[in-house]
Amino acid sequence: MAVVTPFKPLWSPRNKMRPLRILLSAYACEPDRGSEPGIGWQWATRLAQCGHDVYVITRANNEPSIRKAMAAKPIPTLHFEYFDLPRWLSFWKRGGRGVQLYYFLWQLMTFPLAMSLHRRRRFDVVHHLTFGVFRHPSCLAFLDAPFVFGPVGGGEFAPRSLREGLSFGARLRESVRDLANAYARVDPLLRSVLKRATKILCKTEETRNCVPQTYHAQCEVFLEIGTEQTAGDTQPPVPLERDAAASGLRVLYVGRLVYLKGLHLALPAFAKLLEHYPASRFTIVGSGPEELSLRRLSEQLGVAHAIDWIAWLPRAEVLDMYPRNDVFLFASLHDSSGNAVLEAMTAGLPVVCLKRGGPATIVDSFSGIGVGADRSSLAIQQLGDALHLLASNVSLRMHLSRGAHARANNYFSWRNQIERMNALYYALQAQSELRAFQ
Repeated sequence: MAVVTPFKPLWSPRNKMRPLRILLSAYACEPDRGSEPGIGWQWATRLAQCGHDVYVITRANNEPSIRKAMAAKPIPTLHFEYFDLPRWLSFWKRGGRGVQLYYFLWQLMTFPLAMSLHRRRRFDVVHHLTFGVFRHPSCLAFLDAPFVFGPVGGGEFAPRSLREGLSFGARLRESVRDLANAYARVDPLLRSVLKRATKILCKTEETRNCVPQTYHAQCEVFLEIGTEQTAGDTQPPVPLERDAAASGLRVLYVGRLVYLKGLHLALPAFAKLLEHYPASRFTIVGSGPEELSLRRLSEQLGVAHAIDWIAWLPRAEVLDMYPRNDVFLFASLHDSSGNAVLEAMTAGLPVVCLKRGGPATIVDSFSGIGVGADRSSLAIQQLGDALHLLASNVSLRMHLSRGAHARANNYFSWRNQIERMNALYYALQAQSELRAFQ
C-alpha cells in the first residue's frame, strides 16, 4: 500500500499575490527520470507546490507512472491532461526514428485540447516546457495569454576545427544539425511562434544567438535544471585533500558515450596528466555507441590500465561516486544543459570543461576551469594543463571544491530557480493586465 505524503506548499509570495493559473505543455514528463522527462516533471510539480493551479498537457504514455507518483504524494493544485496520436502512427517513432515528426503532429493535435482548457480556465500564463529545443514550434503561442517559450536549447554547436577526430558519420550528423539550425532562422511557423512569445528562455548564449535578432528583446538566458538543496543550505562537503604526487588525481566522467560528449578529447588530456602523475585514475560511468572506439583509443594512448569503465549504476550509486573523486572532466562539444556537471559541483567537485553550451553557463572561475580552445589539438593541451594544475595545487583544488558546492547549492538550487520563474510569471501577468487596462 502506497504511503501518502501530505501536501505542503513550498513557496508563498512575500507580497501575497494570488496563485496563478498556469498551462504547461510537457510532452516529456515522468517522475524519477532524468533528461527531458525529469525536467518536465520537476517544473510541473514544483510550480504546483507553490500553490499555483497548474494544468499539464503530456503524453498518454506517461499516465501510469504519473498516477503512481501522484497517489504516493498528492498535489491538489496539479492536474494532468493526457493525449497521444492514434496507435497506427506510433510506428514512426520506434527505435527513435521519426520522433520529431511524431512530436510535431502531437503539438498540432493537442492545440484543440489546449484551447478548450483555456476557455474553461482562462490561464494567466501558458508555458512550453518540453521538448526544450528552439527549432520545434509550440502551438501554445497561439492562445490568447502571455506565452513563455522554454527554456530551449539546440543552438549550441562545435566549430569545424573541433570536429577533428570525429568519424564521418558524426561529422555528417553535425552538418545536418548546422543546416537545421540555419533553416530555423527562416522557418515561418517558428518565426510566428517567436513573434508571439512574451518571453523566450534560452538555455545558453549560443541558442540565444540562433534566435533571429528581431526577437532578442524577448530572450533571456535561463538554465532549466536545478539542485535539490535549498538556498539556505551552504554547508560545504568535506573536500578530498589527497596528495596527487603520491596517490594520483582521481578524475571522473558521468554520461553517455557518444561523440558529442568529447571523450575523444578527454582521453588524450588524461594521458598528458598521466605522464606526470602515473598513479592517477579516470573513472568513466556510462555506455553508448562510442564505447568500443573509445576503449581502442585508450589502448592506443597507452592509458587503458588507468581507466575504470562502469557501464551503468543506479542513480543513488552514481551520486555516491562524485565525492570519491577529485575532479569532474566534461569535454562536451555542445551540451545544452549539463545535469552531470551540476551534480558533480553539488558534491564539491571542481569541473574541467570546454567553454561551450550549458557547462559554460554553470561553471565559473570559482568552481572550475573552462577551456576556450576551438581546435582539437589545443583543447587537448589545455584540458591536460588544467588537470595538471589541479593535481599540483591542492589548495586551488580545495578552493574550487568549495566554490563549486556553493554555486550549485545557491545559484542553481531548485528553490532559487522556481523563485526566478515565479518573478517572471508575475511580471508577465502585470504587463498583460496593464495592456488590458490601456
